[in-house]
Amino acid sequence: QVQLVESGGGLVQPGGSLRLSCAASGFTLDDYAIGWFRQAPGKEREGVACIDSSDDSLYYADSVMGRFTISRDNAKNTVYLQMNNLKPEDMARYYCKADYIITYWGQGTQVTVSS
Repeated sequence: QVQLVESGGGLVQPGGSLRLSCAASGFTLDDYAIGWFRQAPGKEREGVACIDSSDDSLYYADSVMGRFTISRDNAKNTVYLQMNNLKPEDMARYYCKADYIITYWGQGTQVTVSS
């Protein structure tokens, strides 16, 4: 079965950290450009970070630059999003997306930042 599964979300205090995982099954992630997106209630889905498939070049939204890090582990067929110094405005449902010939989306994982 082809799918992407995100995990690692949860409740964290402002200034805390979380590491999200995006695990693929049924296909090989290193052929794909992988992006992390987030969507807060009442807002548009926005891109947060992306790692390219050809040269692993990275992209970050200005709002997370210096706090978030995207990486991939091809042996585990998984992409990670390390999130440090979390802020209340980072609270959203986080999704990963795999792009190659076909696009796959995961179901998302909720990140709540609150004291």
